[in-house]
Amino acid sequence: MSPPEPGAVTAAPVPLLRRRPVLLTAAVLVVAAAVTAGVVVTRDPGEGRGVRSVASDGLRHTTVDVGTSGCGHGWTHAAAGRQVFDLRNTSATAAEAYLTDARTGAVYGEVEGLGPGTTRPLQVTLGDGSYAFKCLPDDADAVTGPTVRITGGGGVKSGPAAMPVTQQELIPPTLAYQKWIQARTVELARRTDVLRAAVDRGDLAAARAAWLPAHLVYERMGAAYGTFGDADGEINGTTAGLPDGVRDPGFAGFHRVEYGLWHGESASGLRGPADRLAEAVHALRDSWPDQRMDPADVGLRAHEILENTVQFELTGRTDYGSGTNLATARANLDGTRALLGYLRPLLKTRAAGLTGIDTWTDRAQHTLDAFDHGGHWTPLARLTRSQREKVDADLSELVERLAEVAALTDVRRTA
Repeated sequence: MSPPEPGAVTAAPVPLLRRRPVLLTAAVLVVAAAVTAGVVVTRDPGEGRGVRSVASDGLRHTTVDVGTSGCGHGWTHAAAGRQVFDLRNTSATAAEAYLTDARTGAVYGEVEGLGPGTTRPLQVTLGDGSYAFKCLPDDADAVTGPTVRITGGGGVKSGPAAMPVTQQELIPPTLAYQKWIQARTVELARRTDVLRAAVDRGDLAAARAAWLPAHLVYERMGAAYGTFGDADGEINGTTAGLPDGVRDPGFAGFHRVEYGLWHGESASGLRGPADRLAEAVHALRDSWPDQRMDPADVGLRAHEILENTVQFELTGRTDYGSGTNLATARANLDGTRALLGYLRPLLKTRAAGLTGIDTWTDRAQHTLDAFDHGGHWTPLARLTRSQREKVDADLSELVERLAEVAALTDVRRTA
């Protein structure tokens, strides 16, 4: 899960997602894409608001105001079914808008970063119930619009909704995960010492055998990388951005040692990099009890771990000779599973797709385990085309489903 080496691309990279995803799977709160250009629109009379017919998509459209005054105004023809609300920011600042259950506060859909005077669509499916828009302009208190009731929906069921997660709710799983990371730092230091000792005594075969177990411990800790700061570069850095590549003095950590071990470097030449790696690992172990992870980032990390795996490991962009990218992917999967375990109490009442996430996690694990031959992993270059396609498909599907976790654990404004 390290930055890529320039020019080492073997497959098209997958764009990273940051903060709340804009387009999510069907099981998640959905922020709809913009309506296709060229749509034929007819408006009801009356101040530009009301129901609209959109010929190209066949959906019911309603223009709704977002702002400190008139929040939710325009929704005057309530009906059940799949529909689009064109949210128009009438305030002087950027704003967010949620469509909520008026009784419970659960969120059916949201649009964020809506600029002044702009309009963006929100597509939802609504059944019988009571609903209200909540408008949250920047630097202003939240405003809840009028309650709108839908009756006589003919059995139409509303789409997924979830109660917003609070910062306070995320603190217990974050603290528990921090303790789990602390145990991993102790194991990491122990295994890295074994690696350094093998290099020190000149036993490079033993060093190669010790490298992967130590590296995989670090790769299971992916959700904490943002808290590691500069230590991540010292422990798991790559040649990305280094002008002299593998010969650059800034190239350090597991991948620096990996390069030397699998490219014929002498033990004397590797003692410095191995010592530097061990010192960085011990410093991380000793400093970790004083670190504090941001609870607001934990759910996002559950998505990003495997997102980075798809982009960096499954393209071979972090292979410096050992051919163990699939082992790293498996360790990243372990790290994802561990973090999801701590978040599960929050997710089980919110994530409609949690069962699917578990199913695809198991499937991805089964797929990757097929390439582990007693600790000797099949290199990416030796996969058949069908094997490569299955690995890519299974991990990519799981990444897409984990976007739900990132969305549901994103702390939203409520006031």
